[in-house]
Amino acid sequence: MTTEYLLPGIRVRERRTTVPLDWSAPDAETIELFVRELVDPEHDDPDRPLLAFLQGGPGGANPRPLTRDGWIDEALRNYRVVLVDQRGTGLSTPVDAVTVEARGDGGGDFLACFRADSIVRDLEHVRTSLYDGRRWTTLAQSFGGWITFTYLSFAPEGLAASYVCGGVPGIPPKAAEVYRRTFDRVATKTAEFYRRYPEDEAAVARIADRLAEGDVLLPDGDVLTIRRFQALGIDFGMKPGFERLHWLVEKAFTSDGRLSAGFLQDVLALSSSAGNPLFWTLQESIYGDQASGPTAWAAQAERERRPEFDENRRPLLFTGEMAFPWMFDDVRLLRGFRRAVDALAAKDDWSPLYDRDALARNEVPLAAVVYFDDMYVDAGLQLETLKGVGNAQYWVTNEFEHDGIGSGRTLSRLRELVRNRGGERA
Repeated sequence: MTTEYLLPGIRVRERRTTVPLDWSAPDAETIELFVRELVDPEHDDPDRPLLAFLQGGPGGANPRPLTRDGWIDEALRNYRVVLVDQRGTGLSTPVDAVTVEARGDGGGDFLACFRADSIVRDLEHVRTSLYDGRRWTTLAQSFGGWITFTYLSFAPEGLAASYVCGGVPGIPPKAAEVYRRTFDRVATKTAEFYRRYPEDEAAVARIADRLAEGDVLLPDGDVLTIRRFQALGIDFGMKPGFERLHWLVEKAFTSDGRLSAGFLQDVLALSSSAGNPLFWTLQESIYGDQASGPTAWAAQAERERRPEFDENRRPLLFTGEMAFPWMFDDVRLLRGFRRAVDALAAKDDWSPLYDRDALARNEVPLAAVVYFDDMYVDAGLQLETLKGVGNAQYWVTNEFEHDGIGSGRTLSRLRELVRNRGGERA
């Protein structure tokens, strides 16, 4: 059954399809995938080229557009845009802590079914069963690039071209190396934040000192810890992240010295994981690889080697895209994941995500933008990977932060790179 309606400047069609939870056991448990298609109402041609958007994350749902702008507007000029909510997200049999906790000791194995290799199998099912096997172009944001390189490794026949924005994985994936580089960049971003807003250094210290007393409750009843407050630094990798945190800090205290209700409500909204419970849960599993061994809470191990990030140090350093074991104690909506994420951290029998020989022989036109100052995905690791991929082009820029895809110019530039080399495959 297809549902159809109009958004401003966009015709929307929605469908659902069923796939195996575990593609190695196709006759066992199944899950549902939700597929949303966007098309320009004035160019609603069934033969129009297809573009599948691979959202960031892990665990992020596809965009729910409010207006026709940014990359969606640019894409609709040339494509029918296909938005498949990745398994476990959005309306694709969503997963939360209650779901996983109910699986007991099997929670880790369950979550291991939500990696990029399974997502690629899902996408191929959608492409072949709902779109008659037509090749499509992919546009990837962040973690969507991990999916892209898995796609290029194992199912390149389904692709006309691939565009990647800030999401080229290091290959082979090594979580420890990723976080060794990431902590340096987050420290640099924190220093830049305090340089831009020098009075915020003392304001942040005052907030941390108050939280150290251990009795500040968020509206949902969780204790607001310093380490949870530090994790708000994840926004430094997006524009205008510095400004968002600056305005949050500004309203932290009431005139009589209490932490304000508005501040606490905003911190809860930013840190509860209510809208994206798989983000922290799957964060390190995207680096799982047999050759690299267990991920072993790599971010926590690196943090313990960095005393400057201690919550009792001043000026207080923020943290970024780093999953820590304490999150599954401090955040009530994540607690049910604890046993499963510990199992993932110890796992060493990972399914393969990349085929380096296949990537070296790649013939699918690939264009990637590498954000030189990207806080989340190291530019050096991205460029090292791209050197080993056939038919790859890249554009390195510091004009954008990690969310540069929001500008329609980003997709336009990547399409130009491919067009100048002969264009997308038919």
